[in-house]
Amino acid sequence: MAGNASASDRPKVGVLALQGDFREHLMVLGKLGADAMPVRRESELAAIDGLVIPGGESSVMDKLSRIFGLAGPLQARIASGMPVYGTCAGLIMLADTVLDAINGQQSLGGFDIAVRRNAFGNQLNSFETDLDISELGEPAVHAVFIRAPVVESVGPRAHAFATLADGRVVAVEQGNLLGTSFHPEMTDDYRFHARFLDTVRANAS
Repeated sequence: MAGNASASDRPKVGVLALQGDFREHLMVLGKLGADAMPVRRESELAAIDGLVIPGGESSVMDKLSRIFGLAGPLQARIASGMPVYGTCAGLIMLADTVLDAINGQQSLGGFDIAVRRNAFGNQLNSFETDLDISELGEPAVHAVFIRAPVVESVGPRAHAFATLADGRVVAVEQGNLLGTSFHPEMTDDYRFHARFLDTVRANAS
């Protein structure tokens, strides 16, 4: 297990940097006091206390993770309890079941959920809305959805953390795992990243 005596003060958090908007997450994590680093190799994965899997294209991310030899080590770290936060494509990567995966697409798994890719349509159907999330308090979270997945079913080990007005689940938690269909890194509201870092610090200590 990665971690050291100073991890609770400045945890080392990786962002999977194979594809997608990893730079935005690195910036947010740095602003919140983490030692943030891109992760593209197994050696870098071994050095971190937690990981963010960003938005992007889940099928491409899956393919690259296997080409770079990261898929197996990622699954092992997730299974060992490393805190991981997946946004949009990252949520798909963490789901145990992807209902509409393309031919050959795999996920890392770990989250007891089933997700549907591009549930809201293509990029032209992107939208923004405010979410009332009791665990985060006031104000409402302004959520940006871009070719977003939706959580179709939540298993007994996971729980729904946020829903749209029509009841569709767009954020979930399960132990050290956190996932959102939307992109908090694209707003100036960093409460989801802060919540994730609290988990990283608790786990490292």
